[in-house]
Parts: sequence; structure tokens; C-alpha cells
Amino acid sequence: MLASGLSMPHSPRWHDGRRWVLESGSGRVLLIDAAGGATEVVAGLPGFARGLAAAGRYAFLGLSKIRPTSAMDGVPLAARRAELKCGVAAVDLAAGRVVGLLEFQTAVEEIFDVQLLPGARFPEVVGFQKESLHHTFVVPPQPPPTQVTTRAEGMGS
Repeated sequence: MLASGLSMPHSPRWHDGRRWVLESGSGRVLLIDAAGGATEVVAGLPGFARGLAAAGRYAFLGLSKIRPTSAMDGVPLAARRAELKCGVAAVDLAAGRVVGLLEFQTAVEEIFDVQLLPGARFPEVVGFQKESLHHTFVVPPQPPPTQVTTRAEGMGS
């Protein structure tokens, strides 16, 4: 058990030598002491949080709205139901604040996970509709760096 008394904990991660978790029911990012389980609120979030990916001092978190049919009346986040956003938040873990937000204003209301794609040059979300697939191209991987030979090396010094 990571800690007790949390409201819908989600996406526990070990990053930078510390234990992080999302408290989805209250819309918060928590730091959990590995020895005793004490929690520290790092940042408040404008949505139901699921999915945590971290790189350096930044974390990227999936945010969802609460479904209109969901019975979450006892959950602290439900009191802010009308203000919740769906998207991906960027949180500066050192400063403890949201520094960016990619918000979906239509069509998408839930995000279930977030992953980083190190080394990806042109990532794209592609649906499985026939029209989308017919206009999708796979770009070959980036070629290895070209070896440079200096003039002195090429002359057999």
C-alpha cells in the first residue's frame, strides 16, 4: 500500500528517486514518502486525473471530465464538475504548478493514459477509419549521423 485515505488513487509512478501518484477523486498530484506513506500535495489539477508520464522536472497528466451519468457525488472533485477540463496538463514538479494545458473542447471527454515518445519526430494520432488509413505514410527512421573524414585523415598522414 502506498498511502491511506486517498480519493481514487491512480497512476503510481517512480520518478527521479521519488514516488508520485494522482489522486483522481480530488484532482491532485501527490508525492508520497516511501518510508512512512505521508503525502504532500504537489499541484491541483482542473480535471479527473489518469495517466502520468514524467521527464525531468515536468509531468504530463491526462485529465477527464466526470461523465454526466456518473454517480460521483461523494468525491471531492464532483463539487467542481462544471469547471473540469479534458486534455493533457503539463506540471512543473519542482514549482508545483500547472505550466501548460492542451484542452479538448469538443468530441473528447476522457483521457485514460499519457505516454511520452522519446525520439519521435512527427507523432500523430490516427484513427482506424478507412479514409485516415489511406492517407497515412510511415516515414523511415532517422539515418545514423554521417561519418566525417578530415582532409588530413584522408591523405594518409
